[in-house]
Formats: sequence, C-alpha cells, structure tokens
Amino acid sequence: MTGLRWGILATGGIATAFTSDLRTAGLDVRAVGSRSQESADAFAATFGIPHAHASYKALVADPDVDIVYVSTPHPMHHANARLALDHGKHVLVEKAFTVNRAEAEDLQALAAEKGLLAMEAMWTRYLPHMVRIREIIAAGTLGEIRAVMADHTQSLPTDPAHRINALELGGGALLDLGIYPISFIWDVLGAPTGIQATGRLLETGADAEVATVMTHVGGAVSTSLASSRTAGPTAAIVMGTEARAEIGPFFLAPSVLRVIGPDGVVLEEFDGRPAPDTGRGMQFEALAAERLVAEGNIAGDILPIAETVEIMGALDEIRRQIGVRYPGEERTDG
Repeated sequence: MTGLRWGILATGGIATAFTSDLRTAGLDVRAVGSRSQESADAFAATFGIPHAHASYKALVADPDVDIVYVSTPHPMHHANARLALDHGKHVLVEKAFTVNRAEAEDLQALAAEKGLLAMEAMWTRYLPHMVRIREIIAAGTLGEIRAVMADHTQSLPTDPAHRINALELGGGALLDLGIYPISFIWDVLGAPTGIQATGRLLETGADAEVATVMTHVGGAVSTSLASSRTAGPTAAIVMGTEARAEIGPFFLAPSVLRVIGPDGVVLEEFDGRPAPDTGRGMQFEALAAERLVAEGNIAGDILPIAETVEIMGALDEIRRQIGVRYPGEERTDG
C-alpha cells in the first residue's frame, strides 16, 4: 500500500506543525479527532480535512483512515495508540513513545500481533543532516567514535500546572527534552552498557534538569543534559579519532553539520535547513512511515520499534536514579 490516508488524533500545537508539514509534502490527510466537535471542526477547516470527529474513538473507526498520528500528552499515548491499533490502524506516536518501557512493550506486542506499524515520531532521526552524519560515520571519516555530547535545554514556563512541570501530564525535562539527545547518542553509539544520572526535581516532583553519563560498547562515552529552566546551545558533538562532527544550532531540528579535523580545518559543511515554504521537516518521518508500510516492514529501520522499547527502558532507569515516578507507577527503587 502506498499513499496512506492519515488521521490526526488531538489538535494541539505539535499536531498543527505536523499536519502543516503533511500538507506541504502533499500527503493525504483524511480526518482529525478531538475531544470536542468545535476543536475538530476548527482544525479541519484550517487544513481542509474532510472528516472532523468529536472523539478519538470515532477517528480510529473512520474507514477512510489508514494511519493515526497520536499527539496527545505522554501519559495518553499508550491508551490512544492501543485504541488505534485495536481498530486496525497503523500508528505514528509522538515522542516520548510512552511513559515507560512496559507500555512500549505492550504496544510493540499488539502491533506485531495485528501486523501493523507502530513507530515513534522522533522526527530528528529522519532529517537530512542526520542522514548525512550516519553516512559520514559509516564512511569512517571521523575514525573510531570515542565520545558524544548533546544537550536539549530550553527556558520553558514555570507554572506548576503547565505540562512540562506536571507529573500527571508526564512532565519533566527528561521525557520532553532529554529524549532527543539520548536518542541521538543511541543512534551514534548504540545501547549504553552503563548509565549514571543526576538531576534536580521541582516541587511538583518533575525533573527540571537531568544529566547522564553513559558508557557504550568498546568503551566509548557519552554525556547528555536536559533542562526546562535554562536555554543552552542545544548542540551535539560526535568525537572520533580522526575528526569530529558538530551539529547546531538546535541540532534536533533541521540544522548545520560541520566535520572538523584535528587542526580545526572544516572538512565538510552540510546545511540541512529547509528552503522557505518547504515545511518544518516533520514530513520526513511521515514519508518514512509510508515507506515502511509499503515495504511491509512493520519492525522499522531508522528507529525500529525494538530500539524505541530499549530507549524507554533507559529512560526508566534514569528516572529511577533521580527519583521521578509518574502517577500509577509502582515503586522500583525499594
């Protein structure tokens, strides 16, 4: 099957950005579902979407929808994605895929049972400059990779009720911001063999800052930093024995990649920023999802579902070390 018919589940800011990119790329958006008819109608009018549903259940039951983009807050991802899978729809689920590994494993198993694609919407993995850095690493240009450093730091609202600060909404810097550098590190170095984490918690119990030091196969090391209280460089550096690669500004969005030799000479500069009116870059993950379904590859490739599950497990361990638990989670630290 090619040319999937998309349904958009929820109508918030990230759904707006994603749907805008789908439209720019010429993809087929057939329906939107919200918790109110008014919100669904307004979203549908903005993007010229034929079907506007007043519930998520009505959206996933729409026979004109093949794949559902889940854009609700983290704690709702599992139930919303499960609803779509149970109705025979492929799912592209916003990061973080779920709030913990157990939920991710459940979606992985259900998707496999039904022969459907369940994919994390980690848009960074599919951007042109990320495609290029994988090519550079594979070619051996950087030599042996010994270290990776990445941060995602922003100055976000301090209101305790805001989703970034509220535990009941999956709040905290780690799941909202830190997942980007950790997923990037995983992409370059693979799964960590050891994790050390530290962080600072807010009065709400959510993490405001969290830093990690991880070891990887072959003894390579990585560091990550996430913060919702300060705006840092949000840059990434991959250091090898022959050269290093620097990505910025804002490495997780379309950005500039520079390969720099030991003497400081720039060996390559790749500008992955889009031309005007060509989209923000979220269309690349959607196109990848369509390709995977067309190929019958529900396991995924650039970010396989199995890797998403492992990353969620690492985030669980980081939260355990810094003392963050979401409502309903059992204690795992004794």
